[in-house]
Amino acid sequence: MIRLLIGFLLGIALTLLIAFCYVRYGFVDPRADAEVGSLESKIAMPALDAAVDRRASDAKNPVQPTDENLTAGMNIYQQNCAECHGDIQRRQNPFGASFYPRAPQFLEDAPDMPENQNFYIIQHGVRLSGMPAWGPSLDDQKIWKLTTFLSHMGKLPPSVSAAWKTAASAPETGPPKDSGSKIQSKEKKSMELPTH
Repeated sequence: MIRLLIGFLLGIALTLLIAFCYVRYGFVDPRADAEVGSLESKIAMPALDAAVDRRASDAKNPVQPTDENLTAGMNIYQQNCAECHGDIQRRQNPFGASFYPRAPQFLEDAPDMPENQNFYIIQHGVRLSGMPAWGPSLDDQKIWKLTTFLSHMGKLPPSVSAAWKTAASAPETGPPKDSGSKIQSKEKKSMELPTH
């Protein structure tokens, strides 16, 4: 009986060592443009769901789904989330498809987690997925408004849908795409390495 138990424990230890070596020594494909494997899909998503379910508080959403709150949530979504998760004009955003795993396209696959879990994911992000933690930049009230919008995304009142179409079709604002590449000559000089 003891030999059987020792053999079983050694088998588990060897399996864990092989898995560790497989990951540690670079046998895992690091490409973000590779297909997500079926084994990974069957393990990763249920593991994420279980982890979020275990950690998310039981807090109830304090934000009512009024037109005003849904519009505020839509604006937060459009400014921070639509680039990866799509919007009413671009149901599938190519940028979201460049992540590994792929960013969910919410107009094709609506977020169906309970609101407290959506709040948790927005606030804390999801490690190794590209989903950032928005807690440092959005206060709880804004995250709850965003959560409310996500929960009602498939059944928005006409006024909110119209506002979303307008917001999604508006030209992007912000700095021009090449603004980061122009360095002032004074800054450029300070960045030069000394020569000997």
